[in-house]
Amino acid sequence: MSGQQNTAAGMSLYSNMLRWQVMATTAVTLIAYAVGGLPAALSAFMGGVSVVIGAWFAARIAEKGRLKTDPTAVLLNLLKAEAVKIVIIAIILFVVFKLYQALVPFALIAGLAAAALFSGAALAKSQVDV
Repeated sequence: MSGQQNTAAGMSLYSNMLRWQVMATTAVTLIAYAVGGLPAALSAFMGGVSVVIGAWFAARIAEKGRLKTDPTAVLLNLLKAEAVKIVIIAIILFVVFKLYQALVPFALIAGLAAAALFSGAALAKSQVDV
């Protein structure tokens, strides 16, 4: 596989992961709205969006190191991407907790968990499809 095809396949994998995260966030947001109203829906949405934004930045960082072949460099790049994702999620959640007075914690956690779990499912499914 050429470098350009390799990069395209990698971005397709990340796009698939982000799509699954958005669908999971949307589903949990709609369920939260039906069960708990607008404050719960917004809480679920913000939880899911924090993961989607973090994953988007992590995917960009991971793609930059895609052509590296040294195992140490690959591992360090992936660790850097994961660390950035966690920091971004933490910052967004901190801002949400500080600024959103009507926060429904269970809904926030449900949105966050759904997006995180479905990203893993999307990556696992993509690995099976390859």
